[in-house]
This record gives sequence, C-alpha cells and structure tokens, in this order.
Amino acid sequence: MYKTLLLACLSGVVAGASILSAYASDADTGKTIYFRTCLVCHGSDGTGDMPGVSDLTKKGAGLYQDDSILLSRMQNGYQSTDSSMAMPPRGGDPALTESDLKEVLKFMRKKFQVP
Repeated sequence: MYKTLLLACLSGVVAGASILSAYASDADTGKTIYFRTCLVCHGSDGTGDMPGVSDLTKKGAGLYQDDSILLSRMQNGYQSTDSSMAMPPRGGDPALTESDLKEVLKFMRKKFQVP
C-alpha cells in the first residue's frame, strides 16, 4: 500500500521537478528539486513525513553517511533496513542528473545542518 501511495505522489511531481530544475538558478537547484521531488516523503525537516520513511537527520545514519554512498543510493534507489519503504532511483524522476543529485545533497546537508 505504501509503495502505491508513494508512486501516486511521485507521479504528480516528476514532471514539475524536471521543468523546474531546467529553469532554476544553480544556487536554487538543490532546493527546488528537494521541494518538488523529495519533500513528499522526507518532509521539510528530513525526519520523514510518511510512515516507514527513514529519518535522514538521525545521528550515525542518513546524511551522516559519506557523499559517495548517499549519491549511489540517490541514483540507484535504496531500501533501508529500518524502513518499510524503498526510495526509488532518483526519487522517481529519471530526468535528474548526477549534478542535480549533488545539488540536492548539498542542500540537504545545509538545510538539516548535518555535516
């Protein structure tokens, strides 16, 4: 059920994220993509707004991982051991580039104050 709900939510934001990322300035790209693609599951504070979504700000997990690990998970999708939901590759938006994902990661680290 959660996967169906996730796919329904993501389908509404995929097109918007692609269009907005094309027009966003470099400084706003990560923020724009996060709020259009990631927010629905990870929430405005990174703690997870949907049941079964991992807390990205939890010490020792989530954003405390190395950039290479996180970028791989963002690109390929990820099933956390403490979560009942899997994150789809590129947050469900196949149009997102590696550069886009790096901008999202920079934005999350700054926004959620995780080193």
